[in-house]
Amino acid sequence: MVRTVPVMAAGRSSREVGWPGWFDLASADPDTARAFYREVFGWYAYTLAVPDYGDYDIFTLGDVQGAEVAGMQALTDDTQPSSWMCYFRVEDLQATVEVVTAEGGRELIPPADYGGIGAVAVCMDPQGADFGVSLPSDVLEFGAMDEPSALCRVELACRDVQEARRFYGKVFGWRAVDREDDGHPHTGLEAGDRSIGRMVQLDERWPPHCPAHWIPYFCVDDCDATAARAHGLGARVHIPPTDSPPGRYAMITDPTGARFAVIAPGCPGVQCTRAPQTAE
Repeated sequence: MVRTVPVMAAGRSSREVGWPGWFDLASADPDTARAFYREVFGWYAYTLAVPDYGDYDIFTLGDVQGAEVAGMQALTDDTQPSSWMCYFRVEDLQATVEVVTAEGGRELIPPADYGGIGAVAVCMDPQGADFGVSLPSDVLEFGAMDEPSALCRVELACRDVQEARRFYGKVFGWRAVDREDDGHPHTGLEAGDRSIGRMVQLDERWPPHCPAHWIPYFCVDDCDATAARAHGLGARVHIPPTDSPPGRYAMITDPTGARFAVIAPGCPGVQCTRAPQTAE
């Protein structure tokens, strides 16, 4: 299904600065990705025909009227692997990019308003992890979080956690909290008084040349069943369903090469990333 959308009007602001505002998939094979995520999460996909940009898919829960949970675009460089990218909410794109570069990061795509999609910039942190920054919009905005088949937390895997704490603290003002799950230390990330996710070190459990990267965690009711379904559809399960204090999780690479995780919260009411809502 293809929708033609006009240039973006003034959008709503439903996430605070520094919160994950959107995730999208740059895929080497969008058709395969659509079919895969439809079967794994029940996502519906429709396509926006964006002036001066091209096609951009929106994943929703259930059908075209369902809540928005993610986006997808085709890779423009076929030498690059498929990957998920997190966009964090900011008030000023240019000012944020200037902080990124001043603190040792890089600007990959300068701030721009992409018509019907929204205003974004893409950056790289000092360790090579790509991430986006965005202004609130009517398109790049989660319609659902912290519920089955929607995003519930984000995670940065990197070699130098202390450097990452310093960098992202300067860029987004995050507070870092030392924690430990089953003997494995990690750094919790908080924006305001709420958790948005964590940082973990790329250690011997990861491939030796694995680059730093952000990973989306999607909430599910049954981690084992979801991981088995993904495997049956051609995905690789790197970390099989494993218990942890936040919940039972699995790390997966989809059939096109993009890594993500699923987690069944450890107890009812667990909220990993939900931000306070701003009144419309």
